[in-house]
Amino acid sequence: MLRLQTIREMSDSEDDDVPRLSSHALAALQEFYSEQKQQSDPGGDDKYNIGIIEENWQLSQFWYSQETALRLAEEAIAAAGECGRIACVSAPSVYQKLRELHREDFSIYIFEYDKRFAIYGEEFIFYDYNNPLDLPEKIAAHSFDIVIADPPYLSEECLRKTSETIKYLTQGKILLCTGAVMEEEAAKLLGVKMCKFIPKHTRTLGNEFRCYVNYDSGLDREISV
Repeated sequence: MLRLQTIREMSDSEDDDVPRLSSHALAALQEFYSEQKQQSDPGGDDKYNIGIIEENWQLSQFWYSQETALRLAEEAIAAAGECGRIACVSAPSVYQKLRELHREDFSIYIFEYDKRFAIYGEEFIFYDYNNPLDLPEKIAAHSFDIVIADPPYLSEECLRKTSETIKYLTQGKILLCTGAVMEEEAAKLLGVKMCKFIPKHTRTLGNEFRCYVNYDSGLDREISV
């Protein structure tokens, strides 16, 4: 009994030496952890907001402006048709805008290397353009009414490999967003032509970006956003 009492006294003494946070500091710490959790796992409709996941320049990520994302999403909906299937390859801004429109009658997938986009659950497909056909079995060949793609790098290699993915996924329609300098290569690989519509990003880029399609598109009937 004496031994147990001594141990308790020692434990109480040690607890007295442990530094404790003030209630104000503890509340601030809890708020910080809450904000961090929300940023890494945003919930509800907020998770579809463009910018909720920050750009990672090391992955060559540059988000579209709200106006451009909306225009491309509307184009995809029109091109896919009723209850259509849409694939967004390395184009998360368009995916987010499509889902922000609450089009539950559309089947939409996001093909992305950045695993932060796994917050979108079963609609997220891990995608590495270096392995263009390394896709899960549930993604059948030629199962999408339209594929929207924005290859992360302005290089012939990146466009060529991404084109393999695009041609595997699409039933026919292609909407490609990439640099103006890739016009000739895009036409050769995918049979697409440059549109009049000029996409804009939230940040000013050093390279001129354009849209390309292989079908009769509304993007070819206007000059800018």
